[in-house]
Amino acid sequence: MIQPPFLQPGDTIYITAPAKAIEESVVLEAKKTLETWGLIVRVAPHCLGRAAYFSGTDAERLADFQHGLDDPSIKAILCARGGYGCIRIVEELNWSAFQQNPKWIIGFSDVTVFHHKTHHLGIESIHGIMPLGFMEGSVAAKETLRKSLFGEPFTLEAAYVSENITGEARGKLVGGNMAIVTSLLGTPLSYSFKNNILVLEDIGEHIYKIDRMLYSLMLAGAFKEIKGLVLGGFSEMEDTDVPFGKTIKELILDQVRDLGIPVAFDLPIGHTSDNQALVLGRTAVLQVTEVKTTLLI
Repeated sequence: MIQPPFLQPGDTIYITAPAKAIEESVVLEAKKTLETWGLIVRVAPHCLGRAAYFSGTDAERLADFQHGLDDPSIKAILCARGGYGCIRIVEELNWSAFQQNPKWIIGFSDVTVFHHKTHHLGIESIHGIMPLGFMEGSVAAKETLRKSLFGEPFTLEAAYVSENITGEARGKLVGGNMAIVTSLLGTPLSYSFKNNILVLEDIGEHIYKIDRMLYSLMLAGAFKEIKGLVLGGFSEMEDTDVPFGKTIKELILDQVRDLGIPVAFDLPIGHTSDNQALVLGRTAVLQVTEVKTTLLI
């Protein structure tokens, strides 16, 4: 995998909204934080716009993101928020300038679509906090993003969880939002899972839908190919009127407990205030012990 150049003070980071509309105050708050890191912050022309649900029409959002890919003075593209919309423009974009001059693409949730694309292009990207989360985001969430961008090493840790499966694995990090990962199975954008460490998180899904996604991953052969499994936040999960009868952890273990791979629950990743950064595509070491989980990135 190609590692985009790390940022230096004075470099330009570009905030664009490729999906749902976002409030101006949220973007301005993130801009202030990024400027304290020594970065020049540019905001895309339609970032604060609105076209029904979206920040702009497909053409406007496409133009904004394309400019971020093409402008050599822009060293990182920070997506303002998720929601829905990246899939509508990802294959309409021209990625040739990005391939010639890689830069960091940052975000999570719906931005997992772009992480799939950069994975296929062989370029690392950052799964991390976006401007929508800067106000309530933890110090660690913002600091791990800063370290990712500036090339400083860091480690993600989590307390021991009784459902964990201990062990150690080494592999490239792939994954992100579970609904996006499963929605792209069988498409040209689907991840390569073989010998990789899979990271999954999600929000606001019914438990039975999580079960469906797990079966989709199983039937696609993903679980038998990966070296390790990392589970972040599964926030605001909903049950049906007649309870489904199992927890999220139980459903996951039903699929992976006999595969002989380490499995780590409750890492600070995803739709949570403590959404710490991951460099997707980078080779990492996952260590799951009876004391704690460590992800060395």
